Amino acid sequence: MKTLGKKISDYRKARGMTQEELADKTGVSSQAVSKWENDLSIPDLPVLMELADLFGVTLDQLVRSEDAVPAAQMLPESQRKPLEQLVLRVVVNSGGDHIKVNVPIMLVKVCLEMGVGLPEVNSHWGQGIKNVEIDWAQVLALVDRGVIGKLVEIQSDDGDVIEVYVE
Repeated sequence: MKTLGKKISDYRKARGMTQEELADKTGVSSQAVSKWENDLSIPDLPVLMELADLFGVTLDQLVRSEDAVPAAQMLPESQRKPLEQLVLRVVVNSGGDHIKVNVPIMLVKVCLEMGVGLPEVNSHWGQGIKNVEIDWAQVLALVDRGVIGKLVEIQSDDGDVIEVYVE
């Protein structure tokens, strides 16, 4: 599990920033940034919100553990939401770029039924992840059976990450 300090450090480095540069952007000292990154202190809420905006992530993504998105689980039929209420989320973090795509599951279903191709998920900016093919029909079949949560997580050696989950 990544600590808040480790996340701040990783996001800062992914953007090619020094601790001094991050300190300047957030109006604190470089010593404060060092304390955050070494988990000796945590930023105040307004600074956390500023950091999340600066890094292009949500406050939840910044402060919660990776376990905040539950692992894939199969829900009993009585607990399942209708497909119309589910969203497919794809998150790509690569070399400082952060891309989030939210697609209603029903749109995925309609596209598959009509034979319309869905986009390939890839991280063409980084060197570690290239053209990952996700079988969207299989994803939809899992969701039809009641599977929700994080379905796919791929991480390269150089830190590029692709996540696919259903909520």
